[in-house]
Amino acid sequence: MRGAVRLVLVAGVAAALAGCSIPSWMPLIGKAKGPPPGAPPPSEVRAPLLSRPALPPDAEAVMDRVICVVNSDAVTLYELDEAEAYYLYENKLPRPSEGEERAKLRERILASIIEKRLQIQQAEREKLTVEDAEMSERMGEIQKRLGATTSAEFEEMIKAQGLVIEAVKKRIREQLLVERMIRRKVSLRVSVTEEEIDRYLIANREKLETGLAFEARHILFVPGAGSGEDGWTAARRRADEIYSRVLAGEDFGDLAREYSEDAGTAKNGGRLGVLKRGELAPDIETAVLRLSPGEHSPPFRSQVGYHLFELDSKETLAGEQLAQARNQIRDILYKQKYETRLQEWLTEIRGKAIIEMRL
Repeated sequence: MRGAVRLVLVAGVAAALAGCSIPSWMPLIGKAKGPPPGAPPPSEVRAPLLSRPALPPDAEAVMDRVICVVNSDAVTLYELDEAEAYYLYENKLPRPSEGEERAKLRERILASIIEKRLQIQQAEREKLTVEDAEMSERMGEIQKRLGATTSAEFEEMIKAQGLVIEAVKKRIREQLLVERMIRRKVSLRVSVTEEEIDRYLIANREKLETGLAFEARHILFVPGAGSGEDGWTAARRRADEIYSRVLAGEDFGDLAREYSEDAGTAKNGGRLGVLKRGELAPDIETAVLRLSPGEHSPPFRSQVGYHLFELDSKETLAGEQLAQARNQIRDILYKQKYETRLQEWLTEIRGKAIIEMRL
């Protein structure tokens, strides 16, 4: 169908536009990269770059029906239908059946249309403008992403699907206005202090350290198969004896090779290898990581027996890793504050607006 083909191009244009300005919010652990100043988070709903195709004469009255008035600005049934179609295409969703499910979806989409319209109106009231150079740059980025080598080819791609290039430009200009408005009302009013980063670091240090590596050895003493408490007592006695020899300065690796009952590690001097935090059972990992490199644990009872541990090394949040973690925390806190401020501002302008629903 013509509408489906048209959405393919529309989706490409919209994705190209979105790719020009949406930042990549970083996960808790990963490469640190701060959001571009003034850039909106990916949760912001962007109006699709759609223009109106030719309609049969008998459809004009229905499609032009006004379903909502935002201050003095009308929203038509066609705009809602078009936005719904694009939303379903972009998210690869089937059209919901008529009824409560579809009604809720259309309510959410209409709310996003109203939100976008309010932002544009606010930008116009504050006399914000978009320079021709900005328009040219954004149009060039979209053209490149769509694979058009010349402006003429780009326009032909648009026209071939029943789109009007001027309508596309209008959508882009409106998007740039919204970005500028949000930068003024939201981005420039959000900041993250070093003290806030410190507090987050202290409260979430264990989570931030997930994935850091450590190396350790152990000597295991296993109670006899089917043994009761006497078997555990005997295992503890053996562990105590070897622990006293460790404290006396005997080599931990040599003792592990001779006495450890973990056949898989004994021959390697009890070496557990390079481990990532989160790989061992929590109680065992806690016992190991509370040690300092070169330090030994007293006998520790687990589900399998008694262990002696020696910590060889462990990564900590220091140096470059600490700097990276702080940058990621800055991103997290900035996003939280940004979204809170954005919702406060949207609530503020919506509260001052006159919105008449005609559905």
